[in-house]
Order: sequence, then C-alpha cells, then structure tokens
Amino acid sequence: MPRNKRVRFSGSSWPIRVMMIVVISAAVAVIWVTNQLLTERFTESTRSRAEVRLALYSGNILSELQRSQIVPQLLARDPSLIGALNSEDYAQTTQRLISYRDEIRAAELFLIDGEGRAVAATDRQELGSMHRSQGYFVEALRSSDTVFTTNITENGTRLFAYSRKLRDRGETIGVIVVELNLQQFESAWAGFADAVFVTDSEGQILLSTEARWRGLNEDEALELRSAPSAIQRAVRATADWTVLPIDAYLAGQPVMRQEARIGFQGWRMTSFTTYSGVRERVNAFIALEIMGFAIILAVGFYFASRNATSRLVVFQRESAELRQLNAALQREIAEREKAERNLEVAEQTIQQSSKLAILGEMSAAVSHELNQPLAAMKTYLAGARLLLQRNRPDEAVSSFQRIDDLIERMGAITRQLKSYARKGGDTLETIDVRESASTALSMMEPQLRQRKMAISSLLPREPVFVRADRIRLEQVLINLLRNALDATKGVSDPEVTLIVSVSDEVLITVRDNGVGIDDLESLFEPFYTTKAPGDGVGLGLAISSGIINDLGGRMTAKNGQSGGALFEIRLPLADIAAEQAAE
Repeated sequence: MPRNKRVRFSGSSWPIRVMMIVVISAAVAVIWVTNQLLTERFTESTRSRAEVRLALYSGNILSELQRSQIVPQLLARDPSLIGALNSEDYAQTTQRLISYRDEIRAAELFLIDGEGRAVAATDRQELGSMHRSQGYFVEALRSSDTVFTTNITENGTRLFAYSRKLRDRGETIGVIVVELNLQQFESAWAGFADAVFVTDSEGQILLSTEARWRGLNEDEALELRSAPSAIQRAVRATADWTVLPIDAYLAGQPVMRQEARIGFQGWRMTSFTTYSGVRERVNAFIALEIMGFAIILAVGFYFASRNATSRLVVFQRESAELRQLNAALQREIAEREKAERNLEVAEQTIQQSSKLAILGEMSAAVSHELNQPLAAMKTYLAGARLLLQRNRPDEAVSSFQRIDDLIERMGAITRQLKSYARKGGDTLETIDVRESASTALSMMEPQLRQRKMAISSLLPREPVFVRADRIRLEQVLINLLRNALDATKGVSDPEVTLIVSVSDEVLITVRDNGVGIDDLESLFEPFYTTKAPGDGVGLGLAISSGIINDLGGRMTAKNGQSGGALFEIRLPLADIAAEQAAE
C-alpha cells in the first residue's frame, strides 16, 4: 500500500514540471520581445537627446563667433588706439586693451603697428613680438573688412582670431587682433559621455574632446586608440547590439554618429554617443520582468509544496524535508518582495532625476537663447558709450537702434518659450487620427498604469483621416491625458476613456471620473490653473486650444453627468478623394 501511494505522488509531479516549462518559456519569450522593443525605443530616445545637445553646442559656438565679429570693427575706430599708433605713445594702450578684454570677454587682444610689431597686448609677454608673417596680420592688410583666421602657435595649440586693419587719413597704420577662447567649449563638452569635434570646410578637426584628434580628419582620428574614457568604459559594458543601427566605430566599439552644420565658413560639428544608457534602462525593465516571473514560480512552488505535504502525511521521514523546503520558499518570497519594493523606490528616484535633467536642459536652452542678444546688447552699449564720449551721436543712435531690435528679439524668444512643448512644422499632412490617439496612449500608459488607472479607448475599425500636424495633435492629446491623470488623484477607482467617433466631422473625447471643473469660462485662459503652486503654470490648455484652432477645429470642455470632466475636440474630415485627384 505505501508503494502505491509513492507511485501516485511521483506521477503528480508532472503538472508541476509542465507549469515550470510553460512559465520559463513565457519568461524567455517576453524578455526577448521586451529587449527588442525597448532597445529600439530607448535607442531612438538617446539619439534625440544627442541631437538636442549637438544643436546646443553648435549654437554656442556660432553665438561666440558672431558676438566677437563686431569687436574689431569697433576697436578699429577707437581714436585712442589710432592716436597711439600715430604718436607711438603706448603707455596707456595695453591697460586700455585689458579693460576691453574684460568687458567683451575675449581671450586676448593685440595692437600691431604697420611693421608687424605688437605695441600693445593684454598678455604683456607678447609686447614687442613680431607678427609680420602671421595669417591674421597678412589677411587683415589685404582686406578692408574684418577677417577670421586660425593659426597654430609654437606650443602646438590652435589660435582663433578676428583681425582688422586701422586706417587714418587713407593710410594703414596698424592691425587690431581679437583672439577667441573657443577652447572653453571643449571643457564644457568634456562633462558628457559624448565624443565631440568640430571640423573646418576641408574636414580638418579644429576642436575636440580628444586632444589627439586635433589637426586630423575624421577617418584618421577614428583609427587612433583614444585614452581610457567614459565612452570606452560604457561601451565595454554593453552586451549584444546587433539590433541597433550602428553609425560608426570608436576604438573598435559601436557608437551613434550625429552631425550638424554650424553655419560659419563651412564648419561642421560631429558627436559620437555610446549605447550604455540604453542598455542600463533596458536591463532595469528586464530585471523587473525576471523578478515577476520568479515570483510566479515561487508562488507555484509554494502551493505545490502544500499539496505535496498533504499527500506525504504517511511518510514521516520525508515530512521534515518538505517543511524545510516550504520555509526556504517563504524566505525567498520575502526577499523578492523586499527587492521589488527597493526597485520601486529606485524607479521613483530615476523619475525624479529625469525631471531634474529635463529642467536643467530647459534652463540651459533659455539661458543660451537670451545670452546671445544680451551679449550683443552689451557690445553695442559699449560702442555707443565710446561714440558719445567722442561726440559722435549720429553713430551712437545706430547702436541704440540695434539694441532696440535685440530687445524685440528677446521678446519673441520669451513668447516662443511660453509654448511649453515642442511644436511641429507648419505643413499639414493627411493623418489617421487612430494612430495619433494610440501614440498618445502609449506615451502616457506608463504613468497611467503606475496609478493603477482603468484605461479604455474606443477607436473606429476604419481609418479616420484629417488634415493636421501629427506632432501638435499628439501634444494636445498627451496634455489632456496628463490633466486627467492629475484630476483623478483623489479618486479611489480612477478611470480615463479616449473615444474617437466619426460623423460629418471627427470627434475626439477624453473623459475622466475626477473632481470635475469649477470654472469652465476661465478654463482656456492663459495662466489659469487649479493645480498646486509648482505643479503647473496654466498654459497647457490655452496652448492646446490654440493648436486645435490652428488646425481648423475647436476644443470644448464640460462636466460629465456622472461626475468628472469631459474634453471634446472637433476636427474637419480630410477630403481623400480630392487629394487623390490632385495627385
């Protein structure tokens, strides 16, 4: 009789084995699919951030070049410098150049007489040195305008300078040279993991985060083995990148390559970004999935052990081992639950860090956009002050007019920054509203799921075409979904519904079961908000309503009959037949 029971118990292990095989197979399939999809998604996100940084870097260089271009023209008209060259009295000239350098934030200033000798310089060690054969001196004598030159100094560093000749009574009496401090940008770039360099019109590297690359072209630079850096350490940690779009290889490792035109004498900027951040984010999600499947297996083992315990009552000798196994499984479940809680805390920390990073990038962008006109205004004010001191008010009025134009530009920049979110192009295209709705839901789904919200969408089976800007329409939908997320914070069972319906026009409805709207009349006014201070500035709905109006539609809001808020977007249907006939 005991033998028969043992046979039945042995046979009962087959369901457990089948369950384990099914769970492990499902885990492998889910992890493989997740790795493919998230790798592609996060790679595109990393590429987009690299493009934004590259645009910011190139804009900073162009701003510095444009800001310094006007300085030689102003100094070439300085009566004190002209008088010093005519009288050969340079007692106060060097001190005057030092004050100019501090005011315009240039690297160095040189005043060279007609013989090529430095008679005044902010670096007093350069006094008396000869510059007759230097490019900035020769080119300035040949041209009647300000010229830009690059030279290699005796210590091997590259010098960037603007120069212009000084004339008095129709004769050339000297040259003023303004040296630019472009190496400061290399120090700023070094704070990121990207490798960055700037090339001239002939492809020669002028500036680079890798000092050994300067003076080479791109192919020669990539053949060199760079010194150990954050890029190499990150690339060594990557696993299988066969699914990624490899742009180039740096020190034998795959990287993303981005290129941007600076807009100055054919200069171009190139950056190489590693995939380390992508792999870290993908691995975090995969770790969560592995933990979930492990918990499922642990729970399965737990119930299986209980069943086995009831079947092995007659086996006194084996009961103790089963109790130990059960206790071990309990401890494993507790440890995994603790690890899951730690991962939730880490995920919240990552989200907060992401918000701070976005805030930093936005602050850098605002500072960059406003610093350009401010720097130019400071230069023009300095020039106007000099002109007024020399009783030349007509020329000073011209500088004040330029300052007024710069103030208008700053106003336009601030108005543009109030748009809060990126805007698409002005060109409309025929798009399927279902795709935009699905994209908006997928982008907001992680935040909605984190709140354990009931998300539902009702989309037509057939395509629904409208003439719109896809990016701006998705921006409006995302803003409405985010507002619904905020409106249901105090609700026990939050729900959000997105509906797309078609009649003689397209109707997009976003509905929630939140607290509703108190003031419907002021809802779409700028700076009106019901959120706590610091959570919003009241521009989201105003901007969204303006976008829908630009697309030829309208946006309305009302409170639902059973509570909550209901936003409706009405857009005209696209005339597909007319477009096909026109083509």
